[in-house]
Amino acid sequence: MFFDIHTHAFHPKIASKAVTHLNEVYHLDCCGDGTIEHLLEREKAAGIDKCVVLCAATAPAQVIPANNYAMKLQREHEEVIGFGTLHPAYVDWEDELERMKAGGLRGIKLHPDFQGFPLNDRRLLPIFEAAQDDFVFEIHIGSDDPLEKAPSSPFMLADILHSFPRLRVICAHFGGYQMWDYSLEALGDFENLWIDTSSTTPYVTPSLLQRLLHHHALERLLFGTDWPLYDPAAELERLREMSGLSDSELEYILSNAGRLLGIHDKA
Repeated sequence: MFFDIHTHAFHPKIASKAVTHLNEVYHLDCCGDGTIEHLLEREKAAGIDKCVVLCAATAPAQVIPANNYAMKLQREHEEVIGFGTLHPAYVDWEDELERMKAGGLRGIKLHPDFQGFPLNDRRLLPIFEAAQDDFVFEIHIGSDDPLEKAPSSPFMLADILHSFPRLRVICAHFGGYQMWDYSLEALGDFENLWIDTSSTTPYVTPSLLQRLLHHHALERLLFGTDWPLYDPAAELERLREMSGLSDSELEYILSNAGRLLGIHDKA
């Protein structure tokens, strides 16, 4: 069973606005329209069986609606694994963790840039402590900003992983969007760290991509597209052409998320 670990799908009322915002922030033309229907259509065309849809609350008031939407998508679409969200300024986070668990969510997405907090915000520490045994965290790492001004960095994540060795983290964008050299420096052999491939191949050389791949064990790599930014089939082909991976190695990466999340092919 093949997985895309990193996608976004928005409520129909805001999908167009969300895509426009992504285009402006990342200076590109998103390949998708931001709806769940288009996402599942493109995943099927790429031969992907399941996708993780990530939701992130840009303000405390959005935590419950975002998590409700993640639960709804997972409930209504068998191809979807919903990841919810928290915000360090959300007061009732303990109750929300219980509700997310009861609602069947396996993971929590944090995006310091869009959510407006630094990854080393001390308010996150009790959340990591309480959530680490029940949830996998998918965390956006990296920034166009200089290291000292970035809301997140590979070094910040390394500090968290040292403090919480049981915390299971999927580090997005090969360990740091536009910070790939820092990723190679800071993110070594952590027991509970996984790396996703999203939003990297359009920006790096084949040589750097291969260094990033070989920096981590094959079982720690997860295929991700960051849809609607990039198309699953196109991203898969670009990874195949640039990486030097064999077909069997690429298929292993495509199936790693099932092992991490405990989702197995019924066959």
